[in-house]
Amino acid sequence: MSVVPHLPVLQVVVPLLAAPLAVLLRHRVASFLIVVSASWIVLAIAIALWLQVANGALSYEIGSWPPPWGIEYRIDRLSAFVLLLVAAIAAVLLPYARASIEREIPRERHYLFYTLFALCLAGLLGITATGDAFNIFVFLEVSSLSTYVLIAMGRDRRALLAAYQYLIMGTIGATFIVIGIGLLYLTTGTLNLADMAARMGDVEASRPLLAALAFITVGVCLKLALFPLHQWLPNAYTHAPSAVSAFLAATATKVALYVLLRFYFSVFGGSQIFDKLPLPEIMLVLSLTAMFAASAIAVFQNDFKRLLAYSSVAQMGYITLGISFESVTGLTATLLHLFNHAITKGALFMLVGIALISTGSSAMHRLAGLGRTAPLVSFGIVVGGLGLIGVPGTAGFISKWYLVAAAIQQGQWWLVFAIVISSLIAVVYVWRFVEVAYFREPPPTVGAVARVPLSMWIPTLVMVGATVYFGIETSINVGSAELAARMLMEPSR
Repeated sequence: MSVVPHLPVLQVVVPLLAAPLAVLLRHRVASFLIVVSASWIVLAIAIALWLQVANGALSYEIGSWPPPWGIEYRIDRLSAFVLLLVAAIAAVLLPYARASIEREIPRERHYLFYTLFALCLAGLLGITATGDAFNIFVFLEVSSLSTYVLIAMGRDRRALLAAYQYLIMGTIGATFIVIGIGLLYLTTGTLNLADMAARMGDVEASRPLLAALAFITVGVCLKLALFPLHQWLPNAYTHAPSAVSAFLAATATKVALYVLLRFYFSVFGGSQIFDKLPLPEIMLVLSLTAMFAASAIAVFQNDFKRLLAYSSVAQMGYITLGISFESVTGLTATLLHLFNHAITKGALFMLVGIALISTGSSAMHRLAGLGRTAPLVSFGIVVGGLGLIGVPGTAGFISKWYLVAAAIQQGQWWLVFAIVISSLIAVVYVWRFVEVAYFREPPPTVGAVARVPLSMWIPTLVMVGATVYFGIETSINVGSAELAARMLMEPSR
C-alpha cells in the first residue's frame, strides 16, 4: 500500500509516536536517535508535500469521514511553505542540540528533552497541517505545554520563572483563542476552516464575528509576541537552553503568525467583516511601535541573548507590517520575512550556544575579545546581524526590499523612511557586539572554543550559510512566498 496519500497525517503522527518511544526507553542516545530520525522523516515528507501542492491543495480525511463532518488535514501553498520551514529547522537543529544540552541540561534529563522536543514539533506541524479550527487550539496547547517545560530546563532558577511567566501569558492567549473559535462555531455551525469561510458570507449577525475576530487576534498576537504582548519572550529566550531558544525563535512565533494569516485571509477573508474594522491601521501602529520600541530597548541590553530576544520582537513588527498593506506585495514581504528571520535568528542563537562553551555566559562583558578567541563564531554573528539589518547579500534584505516596494506601491513614502530608520537602530545593537568582540580584550578566564564538536559546527554553519544563500538565490523563498500570498489574497478580492 502506498504511503503517499497519507503524507499529510504522517507529518504529525511520526513525531507524535517518537515522543512516547523516547520516554519509554529513558536512554539519552536511543531517545536522540529516535527523535532525530523522526525529524528527518518529517523533513522528507514536508519536501514531498511542498512539491505536491504545485498541482493544487491536498485534503486528507481523518477516519474516512468527509469534511466538514470529519476532521480534515489540508495542505495548500501556505501550509506547505510553513511545514517545510519548521521541519527543516528541526532536522538541522537536533544534531546541534545533542552536544549543546550536554553542557546545559543534566544527563538524566536528556531523554525528557528529546521527548518534549518531539511533542513540540508535532504540535507545530499539527497547527500548520490541520484544517479544523478546534484542532488548531489542541495542537497549540500540545506545543505550548512542551515549550513551557523545555524553557524550564535552563541552567538556573530564572528559567523556571521565565517558564512560569510564559505559562500564565500563554494560557491567557489560549483562552482568548478558544473563546474566539467557540464564537465562530456558534455563528457558523462548523469547525472546518474551509466550510467556515464558505458560511461566513451568509451570517447576518456581525457582532459575534467581530467579537470572535477580536478574541483570536489578541490571543494569537500574544503567542507571536507582537508588541506590547511580548512580555513573556525576553525572559524565555534568555534563560532557556540555547537549542530551545534557537528552535522557539525560528519556529514558534512563525507558526503563530501562520494561524493569524489563516484566520484573517482564509476564514474572514470571504466576508465583509474587515470593512467594519480599522484593522490595517491597528496592525500598522502596532508594527511600527514594535520596530522602533523593541529595537531601542535591544540597544541597552547587557545580555546578548536578551538583546537578540528584543530584536525578535522588533523583527515581528516587520513581519506584521506587511499585513497592513492589504496587497500581494505586502503579504509576500510578510511571508518572506517570516522565513528569512527564522533562519537568521535560529543561526544567531546557535552561534551564541557555541560561544557559551568558552565564555560560560551570554553577558556582553563575557563576550569581550570573542573575535580573537572564536573568530568563526564572531564572524557568523556579524553575518546574522547584517541579515537583521537587511544588508544586501543576506536574506533579510530581500524581505525588507519587498516591504519597501509595498509601501511605494501605495505611495506611502513615509513608511519607506520608517523602515530605513528602524533598520539603522538595528545597526546600533549589532555594532554593540562588534565593538565588544573585536575592540576589547578578552577576559583572562575565557579560553578558545577549540573543543566544540562537529555536530554543533555543521548545523550552525548550514544555518549561517542559508542566511546568505537565500539572499542571493531567491527562487525558493520568494517564489513560494509570492504564490502563497496570491492564494491568500484571492478570497478577499
